[in-house]
Amino acid sequence: MLVVDELAKQAIKLLQIYIEHLGFKPLIHFELEGCFQSSNKHSQPLDYATLNKQLAALNIDGQLIPEYWSNQWEYISLFNGQSPLKEADNLSCAIKKIPTLFALQGIKHTLIKPVVWSGDSGKLALGSKDIFTNEQRAVHIPNAIQMNISALDDRGKNIIPYHGFGEYLQQCFLHSSLSCCLLYMPEEEAFERLKLKDKYGLAQELCSPIDLSGGHQGSIALYKKVGKHNQPMGEEPLLYDHNNKVMVSTSDWEKTARIEHRLGASSVYYNAYTNVVFGLLNLIEALEQYTHNACAKEQNNNTQGQLPESLYDKGNKQGAISLFMESSWFNTSLNKIELKVNQIFPDTYKVTEALGDKLKLAIVQTYQQAIILEK
Repeated sequence: MLVVDELAKQAIKLLQIYIEHLGFKPLIHFELEGCFQSSNKHSQPLDYATLNKQLAALNIDGQLIPEYWSNQWEYISLFNGQSPLKEADNLSCAIKKIPTLFALQGIKHTLIKPVVWSGDSGKLALGSKDIFTNEQRAVHIPNAIQMNISALDDRGKNIIPYHGFGEYLQQCFLHSSLSCCLLYMPEEEAFERLKLKDKYGLAQELCSPIDLSGGHQGSIALYKKVGKHNQPMGEEPLLYDHNNKVMVSTSDWEKTARIEHRLGASSVYYNAYTNVVFGLLNLIEALEQYTHNACAKEQNNNTQGQLPESLYDKGNKQGAISLFMESSWFNTSLNKIELKVNQIFPDTYKVTEALGDKLKLAIVQTYQQAIILEK
């Protein structure tokens, strides 16, 4: 993994240089979900204020908050102007450090995994999102790592809402995400996460995505004026009443517009660096069209499709590893940008030849050598 990390960091630096040359600032932010198990039934609630001070002390631009299910938490990235490389550092460090921080508060197990089996119980009332009936049944909790992507122009304006850029960037991710699903679904249980709704009848209780889809509610969502639940985007409260309810608010949806890649599975094997490379490659593909005013002209219908059933081939169905190995998009895209950067900065920037090929090979070898998983 150290070889993969170092090559991916080198790639991120390369991609950041190229995006800056194009005149833009890339923004990538992560959200990570997980669960925990207390050492006893009467333990105190988590002290999130202390946890967030500890994250800040570790130079991590992120905060922890409670999530929807009991004993579920979420790490959310802070908007501190960090570069994509720093954001990858943040998530990588958070995945390693959060279990230790939780243990200081008496947490027996911190679960950073795609599915927490029987993680909660209960059944939602028909048509409700938060009212449960008296009927009890096991709820298998899916946990995600979501990646949010946008870009600022030289005036600091978010370009997602303009000239079809957001729609084109969404299309880029829809086209590249199948062949690169190994990156954001790095262990076998990630594919079980996709089956929870149908296999266990939890469609009403769970809102995790199951396929490749666009729009503003799909697995690769474009958020502009409205978000995943049709809520207004970018609302900020201005005035509260005596019960602390918002009386007056303002909306700046253009500032918060973004692509949210919702397919990532929470996992200790999730590599923040390779996923940032994946995100930036798609961003560059869209930015190059944007600089030629071609985003709206080049758009096709949104691609929709099924993800594989496994890391591994099953019968005549290809798994995630084979899809990644056989596709040339990831390595070829990175190789092309490497050549461009060397041509643009021949005297100041030199990078190892065929960085894309080397990074792809290193990623594949972590599976071929069974370092992470066994078939």
